[in-house]
Amino acid sequence: MKEIETQTLPDLLKYVSEKYATTPALSFSDGVPLTYSQLAQKAEEIAATLLSFGVKKGDRVALFSGNMPNWGVAYFAISLTGAIIVPILPDFHATEVENILDHSESRVVFVCDKLYPKVEKLNEGGDRVFIRINEFALIPEGTKRENLIAKAQEFITRSQPFTNPEISEDDTAAIIYTAGTTGHSKGVVLSHKNICSNVVASSTIPNIKEGDHLLSVLPLSHTYEGTIGFLVPIYNGATVFYLSKPPSVSVLLPALKKVQPGIMLSVPLLIEKIVRQSILPAIEKKKMLRTLYHFKPTHKLIARIAGKKLYRTFGGKLYFFGIGGAALAEDVERFLMDAKFPYAIGYGLTETSPLIAGANAKRTRFRSTGPVIPGGEIRINNPNPDTGEGEILYRGPNVMKGYYKDPEKTAEVLTEEGWFHTGDLGMVDRDGYLYIKGRVKTMILGASGENIYPEAIESIINNFDFVEDSIVFQEEGGIVALVNLDKEALAESFGHFKDGAKHASEAAAEYSRELLKKVNQQLNSFSRISKLRHEEEPFEKTPKKTIKRYLYTRFKKDDSE
Repeated sequence: MKEIETQTLPDLLKYVSEKYATTPALSFSDGVPLTYSQLAQKAEEIAATLLSFGVKKGDRVALFSGNMPNWGVAYFAISLTGAIIVPILPDFHATEVENILDHSESRVVFVCDKLYPKVEKLNEGGDRVFIRINEFALIPEGTKRENLIAKAQEFITRSQPFTNPEISEDDTAAIIYTAGTTGHSKGVVLSHKNICSNVVASSTIPNIKEGDHLLSVLPLSHTYEGTIGFLVPIYNGATVFYLSKPPSVSVLLPALKKVQPGIMLSVPLLIEKIVRQSILPAIEKKKMLRTLYHFKPTHKLIARIAGKKLYRTFGGKLYFFGIGGAALAEDVERFLMDAKFPYAIGYGLTETSPLIAGANAKRTRFRSTGPVIPGGEIRINNPNPDTGEGEILYRGPNVMKGYYKDPEKTAEVLTEEGWFHTGDLGMVDRDGYLYIKGRVKTMILGASGENIYPEAIESIINNFDFVEDSIVFQEEGGIVALVNLDKEALAESFGHFKDGAKHASEAAAEYSRELLKKVNQQLNSFSRISKLRHEEEPFEKTPKKTIKRYLYTRFKKDDSE
């Protein structure tokens, strides 16, 4: 940050409030925006009040809220006091939220109206201060959810100029609790330098300009959106818009039309659903389009026509559609590339603040996450001599300080030389582009030493009609696929079956036999599936929409094998 004295969040706020003073900074899609100078002023007011409550440097302050302009105000306000921000994901269960508040020893909690019921019982005993973030009002002890708005009291009590404490780059800025697929959450400790260095390095990728629009739909409490979808656009003078209601189609489409974002971030599931449930079915429905789409000389032409329609759906000004958090399905990525849709795939982890590698939409390469960010280093540990694949190690100024109160787990992933073990398998091509192959913990070793990546097999399975989702794992020496099917659609498609749950199960069983056969035809002999089972209920997922694999390591056999 050449224009900023130190790589800290307060100095970042000072810089942007002066450089972009009158530019709109944060707004609801249907609201009046806060300018950059107003953002800084309001953050200082909230910070002054926090200090008057006795909040001091190093204290933990939780931020438990859905996306809104006041989330950003509170985020900067906490940082101005020298306190540590503890963002909590909205999807966490009430028990998880309580555990995080206890583990982090958060003494102040910003909470929105919608999420207050999850912490209502904790607002007793006077141990913590609860603040209604919607209007920045104090919530009296013992307030019930039905009386929240009526009883919340005015919060801002600033009576003198605000002077923030001295904050250094190495001071802790945030503790972010992960929602990984392996069970227990870990508190990732990030310094001001960790976060700010990643903001600067990431800013070279989307090439955001002052006044550009970003529509934020992913949870800000996740470091992906918190850094790339909030701090990066703020650093570059963009305007970030939020939805005032949950992102249903009826809410999202008008917002896209009004905001006309140049930048959006997404997890794979969102764009996969749009392509598979809307775009591709529209092509397949019309005989001529279907024929032209599957005819190689005209395939890309039809894809580009469909891509233009998708582009218009997103407001018609999109130049960077970032995808991260999990692997994008190969068939969907192929369509996006053929359609010339401005997508880009990034790679990173909470532990790296988060971005490790990425490219802008003009430099996207099929199945790659792009090159390492400026200032970072990637090393492939013990690469396979034939494929070049191995565990991805990363070193850079954005690597976390460690896991909160857990030196043993920290030592497991951080070497003395500063290399972070990502737990992901990948390879780097001659141009420096990174390709992710899977997770170290999920990789299956074949009978003759072959590396089998469950994610690659799942991508094939998920491409078939009627498959909602799947996971692949090893059991008793064989490879098993657990599949969640859309039974209603199956029963309707298999017309020779009568209505009813029994017949829907019969349709699923018949389809599964055919599915197993077709999937194995696309796999190497050493990676073929030996058993296919049904998961009757939708898979439990993390906020990043990845399946919680640890919940499905052992299964009861059913009649669908």
